[in-house]
Amino acid sequence: MTVLPRALAVMDADTFALQFDDSRLRRLGELATLGQTVWTASLDAPQVQSQLADVEVLVTSWGVPVLDEAALSRMPALKAVFHCAGSVRTFATEAMWDRGITVCNGADANAVPVAEFTFASIILAGKRAQVLANDARTHRGERAYATARGERSNLGRTIGIVGYSRIGRRVVAMLRQLQDVTILVADPFADPAEVTAAGATLLSLADMLPRVDILSIHAPELPSTRHMIGAAELAALPDQATIINTARGSLIDTDALTQECRTGRLTAILDVTDPEPLPADSELHDLPNVILTPHVAGSLGTETRRMVDDALADLARFTSGTPLQARVAREDMEYSA
Repeated sequence: MTVLPRALAVMDADTFALQFDDSRLRRLGELATLGQTVWTASLDAPQVQSQLADVEVLVTSWGVPVLDEAALSRMPALKAVFHCAGSVRTFATEAMWDRGITVCNGADANAVPVAEFTFASIILAGKRAQVLANDARTHRGERAYATARGERSNLGRTIGIVGYSRIGRRVVAMLRQLQDVTILVADPFADPAEVTAAGATLLSLADMLPRVDILSIHAPELPSTRHMIGAAELAALPDQATIINTARGSLIDTDALTQECRTGRLTAILDVTDPEPLPADSELHDLPNVILTPHVAGSLGTETRRMVDDALADLARFTSGTPLQARVAREDMEYSA
């Protein structure tokens, strides 16, 4: 008979209430031995002190504290962390990797809504729909203004994907639905054969930029990727090109983007910004060719339960000794979000 690991859920209260509905809480109880306290927002909470020494598995999400040496010393039996969210950067430490603790996350599940949002944004951008919706406020009772925004079509577009990440790969697959579309990928770590098999062409960023109608950013936030789209890169884009960012705001130089959008030459669809949120006096708020949304592309509401399902699926694999699907390794931290 399989001995179930002792588990504790660690995340903020609102997240636990949202992600662990009755069916998922019941599933957790089937996969692990739960103490008198199932969930805590803090490892310092009095009610969990008697449990920490025996905890073998943490099920975490937004609000989990940093798992540094001090925290880990209180959980000597800890073997694995199953994170019901995307990036583990907010809590993962060298002490955790040094102890050989298994870590899994929900990045694959979180990629689903971001890719959906991006694909929808690309379709709307092809028709100039978002910008024309802004223009409608100042061109009431008119229709001729629509022609001022250039071609309005999703046929024969060239779309550039920067970062062949989990999300980037999903977006490429979705784009295959479009007719006569050319899909370009820029990612120095991507496998050329894999990109070709997906129906795209791998190029350098410099070679890609002058060719695209729409540029979509899906790279991780790293020191090496900060402002990877700067003044020179923006200048290389063709007139009337659209840039979409659902990754991280710091990947684009905000000042350079503001200068380009001020001229009306480019359109920007930004779900993330740098800083986030933008200052109230940022010019980007007022430009009709800039569309701003408040970081809504990723998993929200019930969408976050996909990540719980993936985490619990890997917990089941961990308990049965079968290979994990969403394991994160120390070396992954060098290039992943």
